[in-house]
Amino acid sequence: MNKSIPLKKTAIVWPALPIARAYSLVVPLIVPLALLALWYISTHYGWMPAQILPAPDVVAKTAVELWHNDLLPQLFISLQRLASGLLAGVLVGTLLGALMGASRRAEHLLHPTVYALAQIPTLGWIPLFMVLFGIDDGLKLAVIIKAVIIPVTLHTQTGVRNVPHALQEVARTLRLPWHQRLIKLTLPAALPTWLTSLRLALSQAWVSLIVVELLASSQGIGYLLVWGRQLFQLDIVFVCIAVIGLAGLTMEWAINQLERRLVYWPHPPLSRLTTAPSRRLSALVLPFLLLLLWQQASRLGWIDPLLLPPPADVWHMLQQGIRDGSLTEAMQASLTRALAGAVCGIIAGLVCGVLLGLNATSDALFTPTVATLRQIALFAWLPLLTAWVGNDDVGKITFVALASFFPMLVASHRGIRQRSQALQEVAQVLQLRLATRLRVLILPGAAPAIFAGLRLSLIYAWLGTIGAEYFMSSGTGIGSLMINAQQLLDMPLIISGMLLIGLTGAVLDRVGLGLEQRMTRWRSAGEIA
Repeated sequence: MNKSIPLKKTAIVWPALPIARAYSLVVPLIVPLALLALWYISTHYGWMPAQILPAPDVVAKTAVELWHNDLLPQLFISLQRLASGLLAGVLVGTLLGALMGASRRAEHLLHPTVYALAQIPTLGWIPLFMVLFGIDDGLKLAVIIKAVIIPVTLHTQTGVRNVPHALQEVARTLRLPWHQRLIKLTLPAALPTWLTSLRLALSQAWVSLIVVELLASSQGIGYLLVWGRQLFQLDIVFVCIAVIGLAGLTMEWAINQLERRLVYWPHPPLSRLTTAPSRRLSALVLPFLLLLLWQQASRLGWIDPLLLPPPADVWHMLQQGIRDGSLTEAMQASLTRALAGAVCGIIAGLVCGVLLGLNATSDALFTPTVATLRQIALFAWLPLLTAWVGNDDVGKITFVALASFFPMLVASHRGIRQRSQALQEVAQVLQLRLATRLRVLILPGAAPAIFAGLRLSLIYAWLGTIGAEYFMSSGTGIGSLMINAQQLLDMPLIISGMLLIGLTGAVLDRVGLGLEQRMTRWRSAGEIA
């Protein structure tokens, strides 16, 4: 009798789904989709007036109409201005930084002047440039070049200066000609730092272009944005903000791709970027000669004193403004707004950064959305905020809070996420409560990043104050005073305001640096020990 051979049942094994990959793709979309649903519900049921918050379908329809009409031409004009100013600023900054990095004498002569000019932010130069160049493309190019040339110069100088000494000795031993040393040693060593400067320059140039197009332009994506706000067509404002954000994301992606292709070798970490002026007396030669030339050119009529008054007139205006209280009152109002907005933004950013850093689920949900919002140029939010909050002090302080929020959020989140895992495991073994872990472990470990974010938030709060006063010129403030002086061609007052803005920014930077060093002394002491 033949026995049938039992067949072994084999289970069908289906390929495992890439759950982790699907999770990483789906989770970042939850918050944007939830916000979109809330937006739709609030407009559908009339929770918000359509004039204040247009419906998503209205914004989408407007986007299609603008795509076929004005959007692409206006965006192309802005990108053309950006490319022209960026090219000129990067070229000049690279040459100047390479000269300062290669020659100690050039560094001692030029660095103090570059440092002094860097203290006055690009926003502070806009009223002066408006008088000198008008409101045409010359103004946009001047603003972009000023925004680009400083970071490129300083980073290029650092990159050239930090060529490893061992490689320099090898090049001298081999007696390489200067052009081979330049191509095979200096350029590869300085390239990572130069690409960092290019990233910063592109970001600052894009933000500066949006600012100047919002303030004084008849073409460009910034002009289209403010035009929609003036007509109170917030659907146009939403579309322009989205386009500005997409442009920022595209630029960030392009820089990342360029860096990945060009820098394919490991490079040592960079030293601290040098920004302090030289203490040698030779450092004062160039600033003194420039002031003397400025004074003589005005006195002899080489330049129009109405366009560029002599330094003596500026000094007289500065003294007069302090005596009669016009400058001191304006500075007091601006500093009050900056402080109020900075306190709100820094506290909110710190709390959100700590919460996101402690909770992995919240981090996965919210961080991609926050990173996307950061790509929108800061001042692109101004037209929308003025429509929602108003042009008074509440609107200005709200914008300042927004300006200082993101640096603190990013810094505190990064500091919390980079905490020591070994100490975290010890805290879990000891079963420390969350409050105790925050007090003795998490916050002290993240203190360097948090105070670095505080320093940056103070600077952004001051810049946000000046920008808000430019666009919301009602009331007192140093920004409002300078814009009104620009309309009256009061150049001594404009330059006096520039000096006060630069001095205040330098003081805030030093205060932030002092707090950072004082509160993290234990870290330096531990490293020395």
